[in-house]
Amino acid sequence: MSHAANEELHIASLVVHSTPARAERVAAAVALLPEARVHAQTAQGKLVVTLEAADAATVTQRVAEIGRIDGVLSAALVYQCADRLAAMNEEIPDA
Repeated sequence: MSHAANEELHIASLVVHSTPARAERVAAAVALLPEARVHAQTAQGKLVVTLEAADAATVTQRVAEIGRIDGVLSAALVYQCADRLAAMNEEIPDA
């Protein structure tokens, strides 16, 4: 099996709590991180974020980076999925 066939994709979701006054700045800072996306934000400072990375270590690093953004109170990992890219691209036949 080639190295490319073993490549993985890790997808993670997290809830980020920030101070309400800094929520816009936190959302903008998160959106600047590689493969990070802010999907929702509340006036109370809660954000729903997804991350994509090639490995679990990078996901962990990104969560820690988000936790260090000025105004972030917490960054809690909610879900993480990992699979080989080849498996994710397989067509699943209808039953």
